Amino acid sequence: MAQNRSAPAYQEYAANMMARFDYRTLSLAQRGLLYSMRLECWVNQFLPESPEIIARILGFDRAEIAAELPFVMSFFDVQNGRIFSPDLEAYRDRLNSIRERQAQGGRAGAEKTNARQSRAGKGSRGKSGNPSADPSSVPAGIPASDCRVLNITQPSLNLAKEGGVSGGTTEDGGVLSEITLSPDWEVDHGL
Repeated sequence: MAQNRSAPAYQEYAANMMARFDYRTLSLAQRGLLYSMRLECWVNQFLPESPEIIARILGFDRAEIAAELPFVMSFFDVQNGRIFSPDLEAYRDRLNSIRERQAQGGRAGAEKTNARQSRAGKGSRGKSGNPSADPSSVPAGIPASDCRVLNITQPSLNLAKEGGVSGGTTEDGGVLSEITLSPDWEVDHGL
């Protein structure tokens, strides 16, 4: 499922990184190592602590990695022989929290919708969300989906003013009363 995939990217504000003295004092090679390690930590959550293994993973010379690694370690934490990026893990946790809250909201919304539909199952609902009139009151020859119920408890006093049709008959002799036709149907049928 798409929900179970990890986030494909992280957002980083360049000014936040560039403002850090520990970043600005890194050499070009050290900055490259830093970002290579950050990218690995994003994709794989961690790197092994061993410079030799890091060199193999990143595809660089072991001696070069070993020489530059101490300069970039202020950006990382080490736990149980694994190097982690604390800021990336915090960001990942934030994204997971947002995703979980969205999933909970979706489940809650679905429960409300399903509860509403099960309550409405006792009587049908029209497009307007109001209980629809008796299907036999829909004029013959007009699909029910092209009609809207104005009010089933009190007839409208002026259907023509509301964009509906007051009285009259359909092409096949059906009577129009407390129903208003959709504007598209009215245009299509010359009303």
